Amino acid sequence: MSFYLLKENGWRLGYLTIGTIQAILVIGLFISLPLWKKFEAKSKSDEEVKESIRIVDLFKLPGAKPALAAFFCYCAVEVTTGLWVSSFLVTNDGLSVEKAAKWLSLYYLGITVGRFLAGFIAMKLNNRKMIKLGQVICITGAALLFIPVSGVHLIGIIMIGLGCAPIYPAMIHETPNRFGKELSQGIMGIQMATAYVGSTFVPPLFGALSQIVGFGILPYFLVIFVLVMLLTTEKVNKACNKVNI
Repeated sequence: MSFYLLKENGWRLGYLTIGTIQAILVIGLFISLPLWKKFEAKSKSDEEVKESIRIVDLFKLPGAKPALAAFFCYCAVEVTTGLWVSSFLVTNDGLSVEKAAKWLSLYYLGITVGRFLAGFIAMKLNNRKMIKLGQVICITGAALLFIPVSGVHLIGIIMIGLGCAPIYPAMIHETPNRFGKELSQGIMGIQMATAYVGSTFVPPLFGALSQIVGFGILPYFLVIFVLVMLLTTEKVNKACNKVNI
């Protein structure tokens, strides 16, 4: 869309392109419906009907709270980067708005390519290793934003996107392993809610802080949130390991 916006009346062609891609996705999902129904029938036959569990009880599960914190931090990092990194490039690096928009598109390209590659890497690495790999790449990219060189910032932005790519899907996929299949739907719901809280409130919070101290705080902001995500992920892994022993 950033590419099309640089052209005269390009937004129309941009919307058409995105609409076409979405239509192809819908057609693909429609064609795959029989596969979903087959697995749904299998899961119903394999699993026993469990009594519903209260949300309060889900919060008491070993590792639940750090797992929620990890989801909160991840969405905070992804959305804050997507919304504010272009402003950081304009104010700190002196880039034009157009060039900053192009660089931002590379961040989202990093997420897209990273998710594609993660599907193949997942055949070799388990969910926990995928999460840690993404977090290490992400924090390395955020650290590169401290170096006052525009070219290095571009590499850092792409690395943040690549690092973000496997984290969210792997955390979702790891939920049944952490808390058991019978509780996975319930804990998944509050994980999603916590994630949306992070993506909704943290980016505006950063915007308010940047008005006071400047956009130079973006690298500090991102590094702190990725570190908290890394620490809480390790904490939930330890908690769930003790339960499963």
